[in-house]
This record gives sequence, C-alpha cells and structure tokens, in this order.
Amino acid sequence: MSQPPSLGNAMEPIGDITEPEALDPVSLGFMCGLEIHQQLDTDKLHSRMPSILYEYKSEDIPNDWPRSTRRLRASRGEGGRTDVAARFEQRRNRTFEYVQPPNAGLIELDESPPRNHDPEAVDVVLTMAALMDAKPIPNLQAMRKTVVDGSNTSGFQRTTIVATHGKIETNSTQVGIDLISLEEDSARKLDTKKGDSGETVVYNLDRLGVPLVEVATAPEVRSPEHAKETAMALGRMLRDTRRVRRGLGSIRQDLNVSIACGDRVEIKGCQDLDWIPRIIRLEMARQLHFYRLANELRSEAELPPLPPDRKMDSEPVENRVQLATSNRIPLDIREVSEIFSDCESGMVSSSLESGSSVLGISLPGFSGRLGNKTSIGEGAQLPRLGRELASAAKLAGVQGIFHSDELPAYGIGPGEVEAVRSELNLSDRDAFVLCVAPRWQGELALESVLHRARMAFHRIPQEVRNVVIRKGKPEDGTTMALRPLPGGARMYPETDIPILEISHERWSSICENLPLTVQERKERLDVLDLSPNQVEALLNGEIDDILFQAIEGPLGLPPKAWASALLESGTDKPNALAVTVHLREQGLLTREGAETLLAESVESPIEELVSWMSSESESRGFLPADTSSIEEAVDAVISERSDFIEERGMGAVGPLMGMVMQKLGGSADGKSVSKILRDRITEKID
Repeated sequence: MSQPPSLGNAMEPIGDITEPEALDPVSLGFMCGLEIHQQLDTDKLHSRMPSILYEYKSEDIPNDWPRSTRRLRASRGEGGRTDVAARFEQRRNRTFEYVQPPNAGLIELDESPPRNHDPEAVDVVLTMAALMDAKPIPNLQAMRKTVVDGSNTSGFQRTTIVATHGKIETNSTQVGIDLISLEEDSARKLDTKKGDSGETVVYNLDRLGVPLVEVATAPEVRSPEHAKETAMALGRMLRDTRRVRRGLGSIRQDLNVSIACGDRVEIKGCQDLDWIPRIIRLEMARQLHFYRLANELRSEAELPPLPPDRKMDSEPVENRVQLATSNRIPLDIREVSEIFSDCESGMVSSSLESGSSVLGISLPGFSGRLGNKTSIGEGAQLPRLGRELASAAKLAGVQGIFHSDELPAYGIGPGEVEAVRSELNLSDRDAFVLCVAPRWQGELALESVLHRARMAFHRIPQEVRNVVIRKGKPEDGTTMALRPLPGGARMYPETDIPILEISHERWSSICENLPLTVQERKERLDVLDLSPNQVEALLNGEIDDILFQAIEGPLGLPPKAWASALLESGTDKPNALAVTVHLREQGLLTREGAETLLAESVESPIEELVSWMSSESESRGFLPADTSSIEEAVDAVISERSDFIEERGMGAVGPLMGMVMQKLGGSADGKSVSKILRDRITEKID
C-alpha cells in the first residue's frame, strides 16, 4: 500500500469529513483543553449586592427600573496595543441599553469604584484550589480584561488568578489544571433592537458581578469522549464545595480544540455535556476540511502548499500568500439594487422598500467552493466556506448573505443571477456574494466576508465560536464564528482594587477544613436505614447535610422518616419541617395538622417552634386519636358496610378511610387508620 504524501516529518492528515465519528484524534494531532465557568453562591464579587437573577423577559421589565444608554470603545492595554477582538467589536456600531434591577447599584453602572474581593467568594475558590491540589498565588492582583461587546458596563471584566498547577482525576487519566481564577459574570442580554444606523442591545445588570470561578485545564484531554468525562469530573468537584449556584446557565463549559493541520479555536455554549463529543468531532472535521480547501486554492494559484502541521508554518511564505490573495481578491463592493427591483423574494423587496441596498462582491476562483447545505449523520451540516462567510457577515449585524453556489433560490431567479455575474464581470470560475442591508452595514458585512475568503488560503483563523442553538438546545452540534480569539493585549492591572495577600494561616485553615467528596457523603448515608433512591435524591438535591443536622441535633429524628419529609416538602423551612416530624413521631400531631402548621409557620429556632406547634396542636384539635378510639371507629364502619366489603374486598379500603376519619373528627393519623382498617378487612375476608 502506498503511503500518504508527507512534508518533512509530518504526514498528510487522513480522514473522511463526512464521517466525523470515525476521525482518529491521535493521528490528526488532536489537542483539547476545557474552561469551566461556575457561578458561586455568594454575594457579588466587588459590590456585595445579592446575587439574585430576575427572570424577566425584555417586555416584562418593571417600568420603575432605571435604564441608561452607552457606547463602548476599545482602549489600549499597558503595552500600547489594542486587542483584536475589542477592535472588531467597536466596529459593529452598537449602542447598549442597561436595565438596572434592585441588585445593581453604582458599581454595576461603573459610576463608583469597586470594593475589595468578597472574602467568602475568595474562600470558596481557595477551597476549590485545595481540592485540585493547586498552588495558591500569595498576592492576588485583580486584572482588567477588555470586553466591549456591551456585557460589561465598564468595557472590561475583572478577573483574578487565584491558583495554578493543579490536577483533577478522571476515570481514564489525570488532567492538569493550568489556572483557577475568580472573576465577575457578565450582564444578561435581553434583546437586540435593529435601526437604520445600527443596533441597540439591551442588557439586564442583575447578573453583572456575580462571582465566577474559572478553571482552565491543560491541553491534556485525549479524545472528544475524554472531554465530556473531564467536564463531568470538574462539575462534580465544584459541587462538592456546596457553595456553587445550581440551575440553567449557572455553569458553562468552553472548549479549546485544535488538530495539527488546523489551529486553536475556542468553542462557547457547550452547556449540555452529552453534546461535547459531537461538537468536538464536528470541529475536527471542519478544521480538516478547510486545511484541504486552502491547499486546493493554493495549488490553483500556484502558491506554496500549507504544511500538514502548523508548527511547520513559515512566516515569509504566509506573508507571500497573504500579498498574493490580496491582489487576487480585491475589495470592490458594488451596488446592484437595480437588478432586484422586481425580485420575487419578499425579503429582498421589503428591504429595498425600507431603504436598504443590495451590495455585491466578486470572489475570483471560488465558484463551487462555497458549497451547498449538505447534511451528514444526525442532521449536522458538512463544513463549507459559504457558512463561514455568512458567519463573518452576521458579526456585522446582518441577517445573512446570498452566494452564487446556492443561487438561483430564495426568490432570486436565473435572470437576476446572470445580471449580477455580468455586472461584476465574472467568469465561470468566479463566485459572488450579495448582502441586503443598510449601506453602511452591508459594506462592513461584505468587508468581513472578503477578509474571511482571503483567509481560506491560510490555516483556519484562531477565533471564538459559538454552538448553534435552537430553542435552548444545540441545533446539530455545529458552530458559528463569534469573534477573533483575544490576545494578550486585553489584560492589564486593575488599579482600583488593592492587592489581596493570602496568608499561610488562611490557606492552612482552608486545607484543614475541606468539604466531603460525593463518595464520602454516600458512605455517610449508606449506614442509615435509607433506600438507594432516597440516598441518590438526597445527594442530587445536596440536602444530606440538612438531614444529618436534625438526626444528630437535639430532636434526634429517625433517618427514614426525616429523609422522606425532606424529599417530599423541600428545605424552605428546615426547622419547622423537623419539628412537625418530631411531633408526629411522638404521637402529638396528625399528618393533616403537620401540613397546616408547616404552611403557617415562620422559620424560627427549634425550641420556639416546638412550643408553638405543641400548643397549636392541642388547641386546634390536631392531636391524634388514641389507638382504641381508632379501632372503635373502624369496627363501627366495618359493621355498617359489611355488604360493601364483601363486594369490593380490599378495594373498600379507600372509600371506608373517609368514613373512619369523619367519625374521628379528623384527629387520627391517616397512616394508623389505614393499617388498622386493612387488618380488619383482611380478617373479615379470610
């Protein structure tokens, strides 16, 4: 068998992009690391405001909540450079409107200096660092990370490196932890309003400043499946602290993925762990496709091939290719609106009526290379350049583009396609792209499209991508470009927050008081008389500590009855619930009385609740009837309804329960009544 062509010591990558599941991570030089962002259950990091989220949609925001409007611009870092991602965001010409809820004050509005780090949040992250055997930073320096997408009113996010050089055990191997940081969460996007001159993005400031722990692993994830395993292990470890928030959006996983012939791409939006392997494999297929496309384009243009490993790239060669592609694909935006004056496309005609323009650019040599929508297994689209161009355009705020490989379609007819080709003076080998938008926005979009088309001659760009979401779930596992990958210029020291010294005593105290692991908690529960389902529910609900507090406390509650009560009634009023269980076990409160008093109670010290509930039980007739009274009532009902019992058998228990309870005036315990009634009916039938 002949060997694949090689360049130096690197072999040409092997694999069929139509079968992402069959791609071999090892032979493709797969590298992957994870970034986990988890909200902490403490007050906000630098304002001490409560970390409350108000689940309002844009149209439901109360009218009395203040609003403010701003525009943000990129600023230079300490080194005098402007971050590439920030510079791009600034060009999008957006206005930001901020809604101020009750837990957002002057600090959230960037009208007042931030406070020092919340000490509780710092201790939680130090605890996580100790669980990962990481090395704490002796002096914590808050940094500003430039963010001008509007999600931070200040134009930057505050982040503090807390520890480094940790590790976490997965089922298959150990994974290194490079960084553990404490940072502020961003504001929540509510809405985007489009206008002729730009967009207005509406944010809610309720989430801004909520503490996040960021855990960044080393690029030691071995496979797409191992990435899921690592994310699960990290999630379990963070929850072991019992100081993290739960629920949708409280934890986010970012993936850093590359293969040798591609480059590092950060993928955001991987909230569903089950999707992680599929998302990674589709990204591997995408990188492999665009490597091969780049060499097809280079071969046709008689340019040097792209090496199969990015470590072999030559800067002079890439500069030469860049110059050649700039000459080969010049920026020449043409208005072609007149061609579409009678277009059957409703979108095009309505846009033209509202003052938009149809703009077009030519892509010499790209005919047939933009691609059509083609699906592979489980509905995912094959990677194609047309989709990348559309992603680039959407970053400018437009809805999308039309390109020649998919036309005629969408109401654009053959005549209009030929007219555009004639207007742009295209050959059969050339492609074109159209954008329908306000002129300023269309020009920005097509400039981005052209830039991305030129990049097709090179290795894939380092960028941040987002999982395509539909109705709150991944659509098919594919991704779209979000922004360029940030560089080092985005970080610089925060001068408003003093350096925080982590003393040896503080770190030692953290290490000596580590929380129990899940396994240790399970072993603690296993000695109790609980069912496996109860154990699992208690651990999943993170309420086993509450269970033991009442078992080991002054009430000494029986484990099984107390566990059942917790799982049934919840933990809103743990003391009140514990007292109802205690009084019922003592025979001093009926089930119905327990439900009533629990609903009416105010959470208070146990001694006060015992006194109040005991008094209420006696005065309001919630004391259970004694056994002899129950037996008399049961016997009376059985005597009255003997024919009914002969007819129904044990099926008579339900209807007769109500009659017995009525005779007892509701003062009996339902469980006791049921047992005596069943015993009597069984005796009568036998």
